[in-house]
Amino acid sequence: MVYMRLAPSSNGSITSSPDCIIESRPILEQYYLSLESRIGYWAFLGGTKHFGYWEKDTYWPFPITRALRAMEENLYQCLNVKSGAKVLDAGSGDGHVAMYMAQKGLHVEGIDIIDYHVQKSLRNIHMSGYDDRINIALGDYHHLERFADNTFDGVYTIETFVHATDPQKALSEFFRVLKPGGHLALFEYEHLDERLLPKKYVERGLYLNGLTSMPAFTMFNKGVLERMLLEEGFHELCFRDFTTNVRPLLRLFFVVAFFPYLIITVLGLEKYFVSTVSAVFGWRMDRRRYGTSAEIRKVLKSRLERESAALVLDDEVSVFDE
Repeated sequence: MVYMRLAPSSNGSITSSPDCIIESRPILEQYYLSLESRIGYWAFLGGTKHFGYWEKDTYWPFPITRALRAMEENLYQCLNVKSGAKVLDAGSGDGHVAMYMAQKGLHVEGIDIIDYHVQKSLRNIHMSGYDDRINIALGDYHHLERFADNTFDGVYTIETFVHATDPQKALSEFFRVLKPGGHLALFEYEHLDERLLPKKYVERGLYLNGLTSMPAFTMFNKGVLERMLLEEGFHELCFRDFTTNVRPLLRLFFVVAFFPYLIITVLGLEKYFVSTVSAVFGWRMDRRRYGTSAEIRKVLKSRLERESAALVLDDEVSVFDE
């Protein structure tokens, strides 16, 4: 279901935007607006909605703020753009990542499909004094019609692309709005092949993905995202596994959530405490996390050549699975 919404302008007022096409995502909004999510993100991450980065595994992850900024620095380095570049933050949340990019001298256009996030990010950005470098508006990365072709030097997502309902369409839009030679950085999740996991874990994972509205994560077996990027025309892909680097925070979430989780499961309240259940499940599962940098040039290969490259990748993945 797709519908039109009113988009907030940079000064926080509401203005009509005929190009603001947003898919209706009630489950996603319910997840982020729940009291559990809002308290959890504030208490542990200061409102930020992504993992931190630790150089090595540690049982003492504090201060978490330093690790959060380290992850944002990794994203900036992966984006590989110069000061003054114009970038798209596709799923900007409360604006923390956009503000870090602004500190680096970038000009950021941020979009988010949740009104609450947009309004909160506008307040955060204004308080930080980055109104001249960041513009945040209501928007859906599946529908970037408001932006012309070749608009951005870079596009990034950080733990938001897993919410995509049609990741191939979103990648096509990223491709279109990037300038020739522009970079796409995706810091997202992918998981092991479900055939390698016990059935009960697969079923549990699908249940939690439904409650957190992560349809793309369900699709992202190892190698799937890479194949999608190749099919869209991206090349010079560089994958990095951050599993070890995020483990300190996963462990902390598990320790804090474990005893509440026992009570929640006994009472059958899992759907009301999704973050708590996910914290325990996420630690028990070996969930992989990758930062992806892909360079794109507008002198494209033919569609046949791109499909051939994806086919070669399919063969390589099949050999790996065997």
